[in-house]
Amino acid sequence: MAKRNPSVRLYVSAPLREGVEVECDRSQANYLRNVMRLGDGAEILMFDGKSGEWRARLAVTGKHGCILKALNRERPQEDGPDIHYLFAPLKRARLDYMVQKATELGVAALRPVMTRRTDVGRLNMERAHANVIEAAEQCGVLPEIFEPVPLDRLLDGWDPSRRIVYGDETATVASPVEKLAVLKEGPLAVLVGPEGGFDPEEQERLRHLLYVTPVSLGPRVMRADTAAVALLALVNAVLGDWQ
Repeated sequence: MAKRNPSVRLYVSAPLREGVEVECDRSQANYLRNVMRLGDGAEILMFDGKSGEWRARLAVTGKHGCILKALNRERPQEDGPDIHYLFAPLKRARLDYMVQKATELGVAALRPVMTRRTDVGRLNMERAHANVIEAAEQCGVLPEIFEPVPLDRLLDGWDPSRRIVYGDETATVASPVEKLAVLKEGPLAVLVGPEGGFDPEEQERLRHLLYVTPVSLGPRVMRADTAAVALLALVNAVLGDWQ
């Protein structure tokens, strides 16, 4: 009888359907064969982020390779809430953490924005994508990643039907739950600024946009990655899929 490892969930980019075979790349094969020590005939779960989660059987090929065959769909694709996460890129380790946690919290899209106080000149998209996949193998939801854009340009072309909840470090401390509870159901975005906060002109523009809701995260000053987790959790609890 095949050894089942339901705790092993692997993301593959190939579209999945019953009977399809997926050749693992070198890192996937190393993980399955050497890290998890799975042999020929072992069964795991794999997903492509679109067609759900599939039970798959491993076939060893050569000294280092392996192939996964989709057997049957264990469950349909589960999507998170329709929340876009807008963030100013941070430096390496903290950006990795923030991207992973936003993915685990179920956001539909990661949208980096360059603000006037952003101190990271560029975003390593390949590294961000790798972090998203690692987190998605934990939670099963694979968000889209957008290319970085300046905040002003993003706001110029923004669809006002997608309301923005903005973490405002200068707002009067009051219950954020009450401010969020009055918003209508629909697509949302959560915006967290860079270390040091938004520039005064950026703050002024955000506060005058009718589709933006500024909220305070309390009396303590948080680092940007902490604020991201706090605000996303709060929005999920009030308006997302934690209700």
